[in-house]
Parts: sequence; structure tokens; C-alpha cells
Amino acid sequence: MENYNRLEKGFVGTYGVVYKAKDLRTGEIVALKKIRLEAEDEGVPSTAIREISLLKEMNDENIVRLLDICHAEAKLFLVFEFLDLDLKRYMDKVGDGDGMGPAIVKKFSYQLCRGVCYCHGHRILHRDLKPQNLLIDKDGNLKLADFGLARAFGIPLRSYTHEIVTLWYRAPEVLLGSRHYSTGVDMWSVGCIIGRTKVHTLFLRHQICKLTFSLDASINVFSLAEMISRQPLFPGDSEIDEIFRIFRLLGTPNETIWPGVQTLPDYKPGFPQWSAKDIGAHVQNSTSSFGQIFFETFLL
Repeated sequence: MENYNRLEKGFVGTYGVVYKAKDLRTGEIVALKKIRLEAEDEGVPSTAIREISLLKEMNDENIVRLLDICHAEAKLFLVFEFLDLDLKRYMDKVGDGDGMGPAIVKKFSYQLCRGVCYCHGHRILHRDLKPQNLLIDKDGNLKLADFGLARAFGIPLRSYTHEIVTLWYRAPEVLLGSRHYSTGVDMWSVGCIIGRTKVHTLFLRHQICKLTFSLDASINVFSLAEMISRQPLFPGDSEIDEIFRIFRLLGTPNETIWPGVQTLPDYKPGFPQWSAKDIGAHVQNSTSSFGQIFFETFLL
């Protein structure tokens, strides 16, 4: 760690603390992610090993760059390129005015899908996509970060834990207990993120459709919502509240529209039977007919 000078403490995450630091060899400002090594007998946490191994394999302009790895004083530091703003804080700064504008929404949406496309093309599931894990550089480019929950996947699909992804961005098959899932879990999260500002062109629809459907996005590809509505689409406070919020908007699924749903571990025959609502009306801040057309493109 003698090559880095910590300048200030950033934020405290689930798996460690992030610092702003300076590389004394180059003068470059970097981000240091300190990994907690509380259980010394178990060594480096599996989340850190997973994040390191996957990031070392990836090289894409929409994926945060891992620059170095340092181990000192029973602590592990991951050195990343420095990006001091995430999408959540960016959207909060925009406020309740006219939002980010169509050009920025199109740009971020394209870059998010491009980063996810790269991951899926290299058989990597992120599994924790949310605005806080999407970083923005000084040139206004969006990059995927925090791969602590990411996993490599293959064919046939293996069994995974269902306790992934921040609740508001968790796909319905995961909420219903499925342990065999694929790229759809990320695409659902993507759909819940994009759209927190007003948009009024069809360019974004064309670009996102071109990218996502090339990823074999299934019914779990969801309407692009949070940047359009400027609010989380499904802000549940528990797993059952989250799944019911989804059902109230999209309708309670059955075997006709979702073959196999009744075989999922946490599906209950006694679930309330809701009919699908008008999605365009639900996302009140979308302009003209864009919101409804765009959402239905992904749902129907």
C-alpha cells in the first residue's frame, strides 16, 4: 500500500469501504476498495475472489476497470479507476425539474445495455444491478461496477442462491424461489432502472431492443422505468410485498402466460388474482406515447 495515499473516505458498502486515493507513482486518482477480512480463518471472502477473477477477465469501456490488487496488514485492497458519482446520486441531483433530457437518457440506457451485453456475452451474470452500482465518469459515461455477487454461468444452468439483487430490482422468478435462472435476472433489473426522466423519441426503443433481444432476453425483460418515472417502480419492503407490487401492475401470472410458474418453490395457488394495468398510465412522467409503446415492447 506504500504506492497509494488515501485522500478521503468514500462510502461504506456491504462488503467493504471505498476510499479516494492517489497513486504516488503516476499521480492518478484511484478508488481503493478495502475488503473486510473479519473471519481470518476463512481467508479472503468468496465475494472478493469472485469479483477479482471476473473483473480480471473483462475489458470493456462500460465496465469499471480493476487496476491493481494489494494485500497488507490482514487487509485486501482492490484498486479501481476513480468514478466519484453513481446513477442514484446523479438522478437525485437532477431533482424534479425536466429530468436528464432525452440525449442523456438514451446515452445511459445504451451504455447500461452495452455493459450488460458484454457481461452476458462472456457468460457472466451481474446479479446486483441497481443505480448505486452504475458509476459515471468525468466524461459522462456510465459503467457497471460492484461484481461481488456476480457469477459465471454455463449450459446447462446450475443451481444458484435466490438471495441476490437488491429487492426492488429482483426478478419475479427469483422472488418465487427459482434457483435456476439466467440472463433474465439482469435484464429485469435493467428494465427497472432505465427511464427516470422524460423521454419523447423512439431512438432508445430501437437501440435497446437491438441489444437486449440479442441476449435472449425472456419475459423477464421488463419495462424501462426508473429514469422515466424518477421513482423506483417496485419499492417493496419485503419479498411478498415486492412480488405483489409486480402482480398488481403486470397481472398475476398463470401457466398460459408463464409456463412453469406454478412449479416454482414459492408460488402459492392462493395468490390474489390481479389483472394487468395500463403501464403507460402507471409511469406518469413519460411523455407522448413513448412510455407506453416502449414498455409494452418489452412486456408483450
